[in-house]
Amino acid sequence: MKQQLASWQQRARQLKQHISILLLAWRDPRVPWYVKALALCTLGYAFSPIDLIPDFIPVLGYLDDLLLLPLGIMLTIRLIPADVWQEYSLKAQQSQPQAKPVSYVAAGLIIGLWLGAAWLVFRSIW
Repeated sequence: MKQQLASWQQRARQLKQHISILLLAWRDPRVPWYVKALALCTLGYAFSPIDLIPDFIPVLGYLDDLLLLPLGIMLTIRLIPADVWQEYSLKAQQSQPQAKPVSYVAAGLIIGLWLGAAWLVFRSIW
């Protein structure tokens, strides 16, 4: 059990480091525009104070945290050129950890999605 907990903690640290690298790499001109767009969506969702699926919903509430975010990060990592990834990986390891930024734009988009879904449900019922 203790070994499994240590493994999860290591994965969480690695995920955090990958997010730091994405923060550095998305501005690089060597990264294609579609990868930058995916990185911005992934980072916006990672730093949004509001989840797409609220955590209080049983089981589904944690699916976005356990599946969507890691999948977005992995896909973005695969699309970033290897030399850019290596460069920013070294830079992220050498830099000091920073405070987690918050994306209110992403939060607004998620709230907009929820309001749009609520409006569609309301319109279909009415």
